[in-house]
Amino acid sequence: MRKLRKPKRGFTQLIPPEVTSKFRGLIEALPASPKGDYLKSEIFSKFVDESTDPADVRRVRAINKWLATERENESTNERLLTTHEEYNILPRVTFGAFVSFCQTLIREIVGETAPLEALIGSFSGGASTSRSRTESHPAGKYLGKADVTGPAYELFEDILDEIPGWDLVTAGSEFRIVSGNVLFTVPKKVDIDRCACKEPDVNMWLQKGIGDFFRKRLRRAGINLNDQSINRSLAQKGSLDGSLATLDLSSASDSVSREFVALMLPETWFTLLDSVRSRVTIIDGEEHHNEMFSSMGNGFTFELESLLFYALARATAYFRGVSGTVSVYGDDIIIPTALSPDLIWVLSYFGFSTNVDKSHFEGAFRESCGGHYLNGIDVTPFYVKKRIETMAELIDVANKLRKWGQLPGLSVLDPTIEPIWTWLKSLVPSCLWGGGDLSFMYQLVSNDIPVKRLAENTRRVSTHLGGYFHWLNTTWDRTELEEGVQTSSLTTSLETFRLRPVRVTSVPSLSHLFLHEIGVDAEYAGV
Repeated sequence: MRKLRKPKRGFTQLIPPEVTSKFRGLIEALPASPKGDYLKSEIFSKFVDESTDPADVRRVRAINKWLATERENESTNERLLTTHEEYNILPRVTFGAFVSFCQTLIREIVGETAPLEALIGSFSGGASTSRSRTESHPAGKYLGKADVTGPAYELFEDILDEIPGWDLVTAGSEFRIVSGNVLFTVPKKVDIDRCACKEPDVNMWLQKGIGDFFRKRLRRAGINLNDQSINRSLAQKGSLDGSLATLDLSSASDSVSREFVALMLPETWFTLLDSVRSRVTIIDGEEHHNEMFSSMGNGFTFELESLLFYALARATAYFRGVSGTVSVYGDDIIIPTALSPDLIWVLSYFGFSTNVDKSHFEGAFRESCGGHYLNGIDVTPFYVKKRIETMAELIDVANKLRKWGQLPGLSVLDPTIEPIWTWLKSLVPSCLWGGGDLSFMYQLVSNDIPVKRLAENTRRVSTHLGGYFHWLNTTWDRTELEEGVQTSSLTTSLETFRLRPVRVTSVPSLSHLFLHEIGVDAEYAGV
């Protein structure tokens, strides 16, 4: 196969502003149809430019919403602490019996106590309290400075001897005790941002071990958090026959209260999670003591909320005598339609507000995990969140339009979409035509012969020993070749690690490390 050439630097020129406005006009002029009308209502719903509310206003609104959720969490904590066991949370169902069912189910999934496996984590490429996004390569976090809260550091010291390889580098690390995580915001909608938190480095490492363990155990219980297509197919079924409802919660991650977790999890598990979470959040330099248990940015939040929502849904179905499918993916919940009123009430009692605009239990529309369906037909829109400014962004929009406009089961474009796509194609240099991957933003998908593709400028990061420890901590219990290392293809300088399906039981000699550091191919298989 002919190797594609990279294009010249001329392709980095900015796209004129009128391209975005013309594209918007063409979309709004599409003839009326259920799928087209839905695209019109959604495609620019998250668009942000100088005409929308400024960034500081969106940020203040997001923080105010976050703090309002915290006030609700405080009320939830008080309510759960004072609820009598004989209170009927459902008709003829006591609070004590309901909670007991949830506790038993959770214990069956994750066990009574945490095994060593759950304490050995890894780093992701996200920003932390000590490192910005641009210097957050996972390998770099194993060396140098590292933030950690006091309780998490005590746990980290206790398990240090069990962590593969860390005893070789911790002596040279600079640990700084911090009070908690740091709040920041990211764009969400035209009028408000979304809050998330940067966690201390060591806390994040420990949290991710727990999150990965929960994920594995949930998969054994039939909840696969690695596959969103499960919820999408169930949503499609629900839109076709009305048998399943899709529920979505508002600020779900931030509404998991401290007492809710304490009530549901085995005591040893709660103690562990409580020691590695951030009990304090820094907001513009001010300390806020959290009523929530964990926020977005915490390494186990997604898996924990999935576990808790699954337990609530299963318990509600059991006590109401409703059979059928229960599936969760974070706060995307799918249940038998008949269960909707009862589960919405149960969720509200435990502190969760159902998003009425994104929950569907009547009519022929369902939405879950990014899949939108009407009468079984996929009407999933795509979004343009900012002005099209670069060639890569133009190609990305064109590819998304092509994917949206293809006739079901065919690679043929809908005749109403084809003129818009053809116009976009005319703005892309012909040498960038001929791609085959609609999710790839560096080559236009078309029936042409490929010649070139855009190549992103990348910065190589010298990971060296940190790269080895990242590999070691992400593969220490690996049994299959398919269980790969999570890393960044844009910043890694470790190009050739020949991995084998072995369990690492000891650390190779330092000479192996130095050989690898200077570029000699050292093989670690069988260590």
